[in-house]
Amino acid sequence: MENGEIEGADDGLPVPAPPNGRRYRPVGSDDRAVIQMTSMETDPSSSTSTTTDGAATPQPPRNLKPGANLTIDPSMQEGSSDHDTTSSGSRGDSKLELFGFDSLVNILGLKSMTGEQIQAPSSPRDGEDVAITIGRPKETAPKFGTMMGVFVPCLQNILGIIYYIRFTWIVGMAGIWQSLVLVSFCGACTFLTGLSLSAIATNGAMKGGGPYYLIGRALGPEVGVSIGLCFFLGNAVAGSMYVLGAVETFLDAVPSAGLFQESVTVVNNTLLNGTATAGTATIATPSLHDLQVYGVIVTILLCFIVFGGVKIINKVAPAFLIPVLFSLLCIYLGVFIAPRHNAPKGITGLSIASLRDNWGSEYQRTNNAGVPDPNGSIYWDFNALVGLFFPAVTGIMAGSNRSASLKDTQRSIPIGTLSATLATTAMYLFSVLLFGALSTREELLTDRLLTATVAWPSPAVIYIGIILSTLGAALQSLTGAPRLLAAIANDDILPVLNYFKVSEGAEPHTATLFTSLICIGCVIIGNLDLITPTITMFFLLCYAGVNLSCFLLDLLDAPSWRPRWKFHHWSLSLVGALLCIVIMFLISWSFTVISLALASLIYYYVSIKGKAGDWGDGFKSAYFQLALRSLRSLGANQVHPKNWYPIPLILCRPWGKLPENVPCHPKLADFANCMKKKGRGMSIFVSTIDGDYHELAEDAKTACHQLEAYIEYKRCEGVAEIIVAPSMSEGFRSIVQTMGLGNLKPNIVVVRYPEIWRRENLTEIPSTFVSIINDCIIANKAVVIVKGLDEWPNEFQRQYGTIDLYWIVRDGGLMLLLSQLLLTKETFESCKIQVFCIAEEDNDAEELKTDVKKFLYDLRMHAEVIVVTMKSWESHVESSSSVAQPDDSQEAYTSARQRISTYLSEMKETTQREGRPQMDDGKRVVVNEQKVDKFLYTMLKLNSTILRYSRMAAVVLVSLPPPPLNHPAYFYMEYMDLLVENVPRMLIVRGYRRDVVTFFT
Repeated sequence: MENGEIEGADDGLPVPAPPNGRRYRPVGSDDRAVIQMTSMETDPSSSTSTTTDGAATPQPPRNLKPGANLTIDPSMQEGSSDHDTTSSGSRGDSKLELFGFDSLVNILGLKSMTGEQIQAPSSPRDGEDVAITIGRPKETAPKFGTMMGVFVPCLQNILGIIYYIRFTWIVGMAGIWQSLVLVSFCGACTFLTGLSLSAIATNGAMKGGGPYYLIGRALGPEVGVSIGLCFFLGNAVAGSMYVLGAVETFLDAVPSAGLFQESVTVVNNTLLNGTATAGTATIATPSLHDLQVYGVIVTILLCFIVFGGVKIINKVAPAFLIPVLFSLLCIYLGVFIAPRHNAPKGITGLSIASLRDNWGSEYQRTNNAGVPDPNGSIYWDFNALVGLFFPAVTGIMAGSNRSASLKDTQRSIPIGTLSATLATTAMYLFSVLLFGALSTREELLTDRLLTATVAWPSPAVIYIGIILSTLGAALQSLTGAPRLLAAIANDDILPVLNYFKVSEGAEPHTATLFTSLICIGCVIIGNLDLITPTITMFFLLCYAGVNLSCFLLDLLDAPSWRPRWKFHHWSLSLVGALLCIVIMFLISWSFTVISLALASLIYYYVSIKGKAGDWGDGFKSAYFQLALRSLRSLGANQVHPKNWYPIPLILCRPWGKLPENVPCHPKLADFANCMKKKGRGMSIFVSTIDGDYHELAEDAKTACHQLEAYIEYKRCEGVAEIIVAPSMSEGFRSIVQTMGLGNLKPNIVVVRYPEIWRRENLTEIPSTFVSIINDCIIANKAVVIVKGLDEWPNEFQRQYGTIDLYWIVRDGGLMLLLSQLLLTKETFESCKIQVFCIAEEDNDAEELKTDVKKFLYDLRMHAEVIVVTMKSWESHVESSSSVAQPDDSQEAYTSARQRISTYLSEMKETTQREGRPQMDDGKRVVVNEQKVDKFLYTMLKLNSTILRYSRMAAVVLVSLPPPPLNHPAYFYMEYMDLLVENVPRMLIVRGYRRDVVTFFT
């Protein structure tokens, strides 16, 4: 059903969507309650409730998802004949009365009911937290409980071919006590992983994807996808291992079924207790081609079952599991009644002597068939046996892989997974003691199917059990792997996986087909010993990821970390992760490196090509806590000059208007990057919106998103903030007082010079500009005003020439530091620094030059020092009553004096006419005309000097004069315009009351 259509609860027929702009009226005090909040335990079958007047009101079920199809009770529709407008007051006791319908819609996030657009969630799963349905419930796929949903799949995956055809051989090779250690070691790894899995699974609702979902939400999408894809490959390849085991057992039991000739291995002598024994042994193994042909056929048949869906699989699963359990019972019965009349001599029955003889290990060389041979190519030790046995304890994720098909993941996953783990581990430990006391070591090492030999009443039972157990495990692998791949695809992290997406409740047929092709490819390889280590590495990688996820979440202990499963601790998760890593290197360091390299490549690919998804992972929580700890450690004391970093507060509010959807000047981020050394540091981009916050809050959010996109596009490390205030001045005043925390408050304010104020007759700019500078001075913030931002070079425009500093007042070394930061950029690295010192005519220029050179040398800065003498204002007044300058500044100076004179005359006329003190922008001003002339003269001389010496400079830096007290803002703008006249690119800098450079190391 399309969005906006309303489905009737009675007949289910869609009716036309309401017209645009239509809104549902608020619920009044006399209306019936049409929506009720019900508990999770409410029986959805009870679809009616009785109001106070006895009328039956249909009650909708509780599950509704944002954006889903909505079915609304007919009594809600306007014009319903059942709507009683004259209901009594008792009938008006609605549960929505305190809110009103519109408010409840906003509270629940159901904006689609009012025709509003719902913002897309920031991650693929964000929109799935709320589940409410109005009207008839949607039919969904069947859900399963703990037994059939988790325990049985885990048991089928764990009980596989290793136990039947390799376990007795492992006991003979490692001995009883080392076999007990081996089983305990591997069992502890899976048990601790099960504890971590239980803790994460009970920390909230769990969607499809099993371990991928848990790891991704704990360690981030990159780690989740990389480990999830490796685990998917492990499951797919494991299916081929189980199929090959079943086919090999079938061909051993029925040799005549082989289509090709068997491979026969003749062993001339064997090792027993470290000594060679005479004699020959003939070992027949199935042909590789038979394994390939039968393996492909069996895989295709299993795929047809998997295509039928989880419901059919769960119906078939008992048919595979019950014979397996019966075969285990037959093995134990055969062990207790052994030896029988036709038993080989090596089977002694349960004997203390056999137990004592087999207690120690007997590691030795074997041939490819596993038969002891002093000339064999394979030497077995404990590490090699770990790699051989560990697949026998894998499979604990089979239940969580099907988490989307479970009724209650928070209950079923812990109970089912841990029960299966403990049951199989206990069975393995018990079997070590039984097999060790059952026969001689020679029999354990040479009889590959000793379990079938001792089984009661016939070995055929074991063959059937082996085949069905391996096929059941293969079926579970081929069921879980596609669902895992579909869950990764549905999260929309990697576009290349879009082919495997499925809708909710649908079967992942495309992913199943892809999994089948991988399984068939591994079956064609036909080498069980080559496949086993690969599977083990992928499984261990996933188990380590689960343990690390729980360790990180438990250690950080965020407020949202509240798992229902209490039997866990971060130390147990850490031990589990270390056990996984140790086992990986014990098995094979080469396979470990290959698996880690594959996961790293996937991680790198996801980080580059993948879409961003914020799932609140543990790494972000760790970064947050680390930031808080660092912020507390910095304290509120001043940062030492050696550790001082510029934290620029960049005012993006333009002087005028920018094109639509352009958040700020395109060159601001380029300049912000120039204030950082090697890109390190944080910039804060801020802007203001004039108006009322309640009315413009959404506009501010939209503008903030646009500004963030601009920062990301410019690859600038920074954050964006938008403030709504009555005016730009008040907004900036709020920003400069509150922005930042502790010593991470911005220390430099960057403002673009308002070059357009006179050209576009923007009369409010002078007062705003002066207000910003005064606010920075009061807040003790440094100021950098950028003139010529339009011509500021980007990272690809290399500059040549000089960076000229006109150092007039002491600013703590900020101007010097900015020039050095500019040199660290490729744009300005070819430039040289010149420092111009302004001195009066009476001062000793050479002495000043020497002092400045020594100062720069101590600061480890290379620059040419030039001393420029300038006649003071007093000397100028004494020598001449007029100014005659032969340079370009004279015309600007004359025009500025005329404009100021005109402005002052108008101000005086207004003052005399209104009979009040002189006012400018609501503030009282006192105009000293002689002081005005002094400022104009000073700016004239400074501008003339800059044009004389620095006309071709790449950048000019000059000290910022503070706005004179009680002067009109218009006058100050005239001063500044005269200073920057004809200078294409200038930084006007004012430091603050502290040093930012130091002499000392």
